[in-house]
Amino acid sequence: MLLQGFNDLLFFVYLAMLVMAIFCLVDALLRRDDAFVAADKKTKSFWLIIMGVTVAVHLFIPFFFLKIIGLIASIVYIVDVRPALIQVGGGPAGGRRGSSSDGPYGPYNGGR
Repeated sequence: MLLQGFNDLLFFVYLAMLVMAIFCLVDALLRRDDAFVAADKKTKSFWLIIMGVTVAVHLFIPFFFLKIIGLIASIVYIVDVRPALIQVGGGPAGGRRGSSSDGPYGPYNGGR
């Protein structure tokens, strides 16, 4: 009885870790490429690989130690990388916030 309760608790912990890893992967997919470099947080492809491997580990590899490493990567993304991306204006590709280079008729794009 007690062992079944522990197994149920462990299932929900693993599920929460998987949901967090998927959130990080989707969030990294939606961010602009140049925002990662501007925030000095490696590159977008680096974080996509890290988060993709994390999701794969949670889905296919039963080793607890690897899941903890993936959890640490997800926490680093949420606590360090994501706020830095938001700070430099690296929101989702479609959504733009105002910028200091915006003119009265929209963003200034340098004559492109």
